[in-house]
Amino acid sequence: MTVKTIKLGKFAVCVENLELWQKLDPGIRGRLATVLSQQGVLVFKRQALCESELVVFSRNFGHPEKIVRDDWKSENQPEIIQISNMRDNQGKSIGGLGSGELEWHCDQSYVRVPATGSLLYMVEMPKEPPRTYWANLQLAYQGLSTSIKQKVDGLDVIYDYFVRQSKYDDEPKMSAELRNKTPPVIHPLVNTHPVTGLKSLYLDPSTASQIMGWSKIQSDELFKELVDHSENKEFVYCHHWNIGDVVLWDNGFLMHRRDSFNPASNRLLKRTTLRLPSDIHIVPEGRLVA
Repeated sequence: MTVKTIKLGKFAVCVENLELWQKLDPGIRGRLATVLSQQGVLVFKRQALCESELVVFSRNFGHPEKIVRDDWKSENQPEIIQISNMRDNQGKSIGGLGSGELEWHCDQSYVRVPATGSLLYMVEMPKEPPRTYWANLQLAYQGLSTSIKQKVDGLDVIYDYFVRQSKYDDEPKMSAELRNKTPPVIHPLVNTHPVTGLKSLYLDPSTASQIMGWSKIQSDELFKELVDHSENKEFVYCHHWNIGDVVLWDNGFLMHRRDSFNPASNRLLKRTTLRLPSDIHIVPEGRLVA
């Protein structure tokens, strides 16, 4: 069967007739890489993958990274992390991120040169699963007034993993080891796509500490204004999960969030984090806070 792509709203794209455990044809791989680079979200349904197959498929788009959270990693495949509210028979968390609502964020904004690709594979979910939302910050930037564009262009933001980690439910106090792995970093608030030349916000309100040279109050006011604008429904794709769904997205110009769900219900996803090629993707190059 011929691989088909179907637009889901303004930017997300559903890919049909593709079995992700099979080797990807180079022509199809190139086509999907271009779509990911320019649209930001790819959705694949009805998949059945082991962890090694998930990693192999991920390599079609970038290099799978091992993240800083050793306590979330799979015991069998170090490139895989587990997103789950489940516990083992000793009461220890299996993976992370619990069952609470997750605010708008983008993965790895707290890293100096972030791996901007993320892939989620739904393995187990509640009868009424929480929805996940992606906001396209390229479209959101285009929708800003000229005066706001002039205001945000050239601004730098301090990102600190401590700010994010403190908001997770079922999380211990940040260890000295994790703090050493995640020092505060600085990223530009606006980036330019290397292929299309279009500008985009780089926005992670769950991890942002403040804007360089601005007060905390001024910074929070601007972050709120930008988030309120970016979550306009014309910039957002809402995903209703089914078991076997795979969603791949680009954190370089998207942020995402998740609804809360019943903590008594089991939910498990497998995730890879990908270092996407900077010649076709926005990859913010940050610097450490002096």
